[in-house]
Amino acid sequence: MSDLAILTCALNGVLTDPAQHPVPYTPEDMASSARDAYNAGASVIHLHIREQEMGRFPSWDPDLAALCVDAIREACPGILINLTTGVVGPDISGPVGCLERVKPEIAAMNSGSLNYLKIRRDGSWAWPPMLFDNPVEKVSKYLDVMHAHNIIPECECFDTGILRSIAMFEANSLLKGPYTVSLVQGVSSGMPARTDLLPILVDELGPGKHWQSIVIGRDEVWEIHRKTAELGGHLRCGVEDTFYLEDGSKVDGNGPLIAALAKVAEDAGRKVASPDEARELLRPRTSA
Repeated sequence: MSDLAILTCALNGVLTDPAQHPVPYTPEDMASSARDAYNAGASVIHLHIREQEMGRFPSWDPDLAALCVDAIREACPGILINLTTGVVGPDISGPVGCLERVKPEIAAMNSGSLNYLKIRRDGSWAWPPMLFDNPVEKVSKYLDVMHAHNIIPECECFDTGILRSIAMFEANSLLKGPYTVSLVQGVSSGMPARTDLLPILVDELGPGKHWQSIVIGRDEVWEIHRKTAELGGHLRCGVEDTFYLEDGSKVDGNGPLIAALAKVAEDAGRKVASPDEARELLRPRTSA
């Protein structure tokens, strides 16, 4: 793997309440927060589009997606856009409409199904148990759109079975060309955020793949980032994933998280990739 580390800012996420947390959702605020991350070293912005009345719920309005992405691209020259696609159910027309309108360089592709659960201390469900359904048929439809528009799939893997499916998608020719893999750790009903587990996941992934850790949580987040940097993975952080720095202090936006992530890369002897370097890593030019 390259000595370069691609830093991704997870700009805002999907459901966190902007009235309680520093989560941008208007085009102007998203562009401002993205600029802070870009200036701190981010070369990729992963974003969700939210309805504009309260910013509390997702939106799949292609016009709004274009406003948000255009504002970010203007504020952050050369930045790579990574657009979410996650929806429950078989209807993917909303995400597809946004992909076709925005044409991001990268798009998240949830690569398998997960019982999305969380329990309270008293044993009750934190929310009604739900199935985040991503059967092969749905994955295939997403990949058809991404391949048609030259979008790099970011294969999000919430457990080891999903991770092991990636090689099958490739062998079956569902997954073609360049792609990246995200190891999602810290979701209560998914893979735990444990540094001793990470090398096993990387071994299951196989050599020569671009991958990153997505770590949901608080204290455990930064240990995983450090191990990821040491193992050659790329790095992602932002207020979608955590609000806390390694010393326990709470951030007021994405800039400090990306600055801390850049230091993690540098401490591991890695160089933070510029947007142009990130492009070349993820989609290398081939000589004629």
